Amino acid sequence: MTKTDPEDSGAATDEVLFEGRLITVGRMPGGWEMVRKAPAVCVLAVRDGQVLGVEQPRPVIGTVTWELPAGIIDPGETPEQTALRELAEETQLTGRLEFLTSFYSSPGFTDEHTSLFLASDLEPAPGEPDETERITVRWRPLDELRAELLSGRLATSASTATGLMYAFSLP
Repeated sequence: MTKTDPEDSGAATDEVLFEGRLITVGRMPGGWEMVRKAPAVCVLAVRDGQVLGVEQPRPVIGTVTWELPAGIIDPGETPEQTALRELAEETQLTGRLEFLTSFYSSPGFTDEHTSLFLASDLEPAPGEPDETERITVRWRPLDELRAELLSGRLATSASTATGLMYAFSLP
């Protein structure tokens, strides 16, 4: 059976091993670990051959990444509301959203589910990054991103790689 509802992964856990702010780690029948994580969004914005992204230090991997604006859906928010909130917080922009796709980031061990949106008709909007984020907004040429992604040189997330694959096919 294919599971498509991110709100109800249905995976049984024998025990909770760790419960943190962002994740819960459990042990599944058979001894495998699983990570539960709130669903997320990612926003692709392309203008004049440039893609909107944010550079930020990622201590877990020890480098600065370039990523599309993204974030976790807060309780009571729709994916669209979260996408607009994250876009404003991270880039001080807002716009019209179009749903592109959704996917699981790594279903072998986590139920994290991400919805990808295309933003257009961008205009200024009030917003500030979370107090723990150190973000630099940076538009980058699509052809440069294509070369870096396809060569493996772009330090980024699976969500951004998925968004860029959509960007490569835009007219």
